[in-house]
Amino acid sequence: MLSLIGIVIVVIGFVLRINPLLVVTVAGIATGIASGLAPLEVVAAFGKAFITSRYVAIVWLVLPVIGLLEHAGLKERARAVVAGLRAATAPRVLLAYFAIRQITAALGLTSLGGHAQMVRPLIAPMAEGAAENQYGDLPQSVRYTIRAHTAAVDNIALFFGEDIFIAIGSILLIRGFLDQNGIHVEPAQLAIWAIPTAICAFVIHCTRLLLLDRKLRAELAQKTEQV
Repeated sequence: MLSLIGIVIVVIGFVLRINPLLVVTVAGIATGIASGLAPLEVVAAFGKAFITSRYVAIVWLVLPVIGLLEHAGLKERARAVVAGLRAATAPRVLLAYFAIRQITAALGLTSLGGHAQMVRPLIAPMAEGAAENQYGDLPQSVRYTIRAHTAAVDNIALFFGEDIFIAIGSILLIRGFLDQNGIHVEPAQLAIWAIPTAICAFVIHCTRLLLLDRKLRAELAQKTEQV
């Protein structure tokens, strides 16, 4: 049980809003030492994991492409396209993205979304454009609210959708942990049991998104009264 101290460190670090990179690093070191590894062995384990996961370097190839697209007006174009659709609202845009993100994650296509490649350059501007079409010019606080909900949609849809895919890392991690403790479960069984959780997450978060219009109206009314 002592090896689970890393989870405690992560929770405390995030609650105190400490730098996430520092929190995760300390949690990994603490977990390794608690598991009986020497400090140099923990560092070696970090290095081995990084080298064997070479696909992580793909991120550094994607970022310049996204930057060039943004420089060419990708965000403005996405906002303008959605603003021209009268039926589009910020919650509806986010609902559509949530459904697509969760379904593709359940099929193992976790790289189709993400904050850098989808949320910042496309989905957030589209949601803001829909809100501008509905309410007019938006104050900065309302824009931040929409962006926060957009980021949350991506996180929640991915987190609860990817466990349905049997070959995802989280499923293999759970199976490996259970096997070490004498509980033998097939990945397909774990994936099946992840479906009800994903459905509940979809219903709960979609309800929150449907209530987003009310929150935006309240924030805009408050700003108007202050003016």
